[in-house]
Amino acid sequence: QVHLVESGGGLVQPGGSLRLSCAASGMAFTFYDMRWYRQTPGEQRELVATIARDSSTNYVNSVKGRFTISRDNAKTTMYLQMNSLKPEDTAVYYCNAVYRSLSLEYWGQGTQVTVSS
Repeated sequence: QVHLVESGGGLVQPGGSLRLSCAASGMAFTFYDMRWYRQTPGEQRELVATIARDSSTNYVNSVKGRFTISRDNAKTTMYLQMNSLKPEDTAVYYCNAVYRSLSLEYWGQGTQVTVSS
């Protein structure tokens, strides 16, 4: 059974940093494109960053230069380093795994990030 477990969320002041982790189990991690999404109440889930199987990355414009997505295939874990955090980054952050050729997709349970003074 596939499990994606996020951790690292919390309360941080504007300008601060957090590092989110997504630990994957029960899946062939190296075959999956991995993504971070975020969602605020009443809004649609937003794609924040993607790291593909070949470790190429993409970011939504609002986080470029501040967030860094990475993966450690040996640890089957994905990360999101978030620097220079802003109040508008406040959201529940979700880990997502996609194996496109097999149409497989999995989600984590989410971790809350709150940026506030």
